[in-house]
Amino acid sequence: MILPDADGFNAAPEAASEFEFAELDGTKGHFPLASETALAISYNGINQAVMMVSPGNLEDFVLGFSLTNEIVESPADIYDIQLSAGEESHSAEVEIASRNFWELKKSRRLMAGTTGCGICGVEAIEQALPELIALTPAPLPPAALFDNLRQRISEAQEVARASGALHAALYVDAKGEILLCREDIGRHNALDKLIGALFNHHIDAASGFVVMTSRCSLELIHKAVRAKIATLVTLSAPTALTVNWARRYRLNLIHVPHRSAPRVYSPAP
Repeated sequence: MILPDADGFNAAPEAASEFEFAELDGTKGHFPLASETALAISYNGINQAVMMVSPGNLEDFVLGFSLTNEIVESPADIYDIQLSAGEESHSAEVEIASRNFWELKKSRRLMAGTTGCGICGVEAIEQALPELIALTPAPLPPAALFDNLRQRISEAQEVARASGALHAALYVDAKGEILLCREDIGRHNALDKLIGALFNHHIDAASGFVVMTSRCSLELIHKAVRAKIATLVTLSAPTALTVNWARRYRLNLIHVPHRSAPRVYSPAP
């Protein structure tokens, strides 16, 4: 049973709009296409980022984005999120604790001060390969929880089933039930939405596992470890680098191929 979405800006994405198309032989038809919007995020009145996202579950996204990008340390550091919508864009005005805002301003000054001097390359490398806090090792999920997993994921992806072009991040509990599904045009956005939803629903991320329908990028490992997700499952094979990082930070990493049994890459066999 998938937990219900909230109302307003945290509601699930709207149904895809149908567009007319013509095939090369002149045959015409209609097909639903996924929605996309620009979301501008500011903290305490200062613009921080503009992200292209699917317009749904935006409060979950802002919370997850703020946590996994280490702008705040916990949901308690966010005092308010005000979302508004324009014709083709959304904006999020986020009020955060003073200490977090001070650190954010300090990091912005460092980035501006090092532009063009050569040090900015080091800054970029440190952001791409950050030091993380290793997770407490957790047991692997029982093999039975993976039965018909791909089919159950497809059933949970309501928006993608109509339009395609969307990634999904899903939370599966200890009984094997899919409780949460968040969809987005960006795989990182989908995971941020799911992380925000886990916090909003007061769910311990380590008690079940998270599934990504996309390939396993290194940034997904960063976000999973920062959110204290014990087990990350992907439907696409990981790279050698992501496996090494998962093992280093004690994140269980499992790949579910199309026609083979699940493959555990971390912990090392």
